[in-house]
Amino acid sequence: MAGRLEGKTCFVTAAAQGIGRATALRFAEEGARVVATDINEAKVAEIAGARIETRGLDVLDTGAVAAMATEVGAVDVLFNCAGYVHHGALHDTPLESWDFSFELNCRSLFVVTKAFLPAMLDNGGGSIINMASVVSSEMGVVNRCAYGATKGAVIGFTKSVAADYIGQGIRCNAICPATVQTPSLDERINAFDDPEQARRDFIARQKMGRLATAEEIADLALYLAADESRYITGQPMIIDGGMHL
Repeated sequence: MAGRLEGKTCFVTAAAQGIGRATALRFAEEGARVVATDINEAKVAEIAGARIETRGLDVLDTGAVAAMATEVGAVDVLFNCAGYVHHGALHDTPLESWDFSFELNCRSLFVVTKAFLPAMLDNGGGSIINMASVVSSEMGVVNRCAYGATKGAVIGFTKSVAADYIGQGIRCNAICPATVQTPSLDERINAFDDPEQARRDFIARQKMGRLATAEEIADLALYLAADESRYITGQPMIIDGGMHL
């Protein structure tokens, strides 16, 4: 039986670990040709295989992104997964952290999507999936000033792309998770004075009593990449364990 992505080419950013890695593997399991990229070229190379090609890519390097889009050519699925979580309320968010949050979470999204869009249009369309968050225009939480602002912008960008290209075969949706168990989360938790209490606090705000797994987010990305979701576009797809109920 053919996989749900058989015959499709998928391009994934931030695929060395966490959600990006799980999604690249999931796409490959479903028959796609996957181009998995990350700034950590050695780490992303760990998932190289028969269906997964790995490349080093800094999504903040506009020239490198343009060159990569030319090299790869038309893709059927573009998953913009690269991102950064800054911890801090407004009063303790330095301007440098605010700017970097928008650079990585928003500017790179614009640059990568703009680079890959022309070939997708020439190829008849495709699915663009952006990594947003339930902490965005959906809800606010403490100490996520820069992060929540950027992820709200991601949702706005997603809706704009969906509206502009709906008649040309392009679908664009955003995934909005709550807290996901990833190596990145572990790094942030370990930066607290009391990591054990920090982990308990993260879990406590999840109404299901646990964190999401990267594989659960990858399953939603698969749905948005596959033809089953062909009537869905411009949507912030919330997968938060009931966090904002």
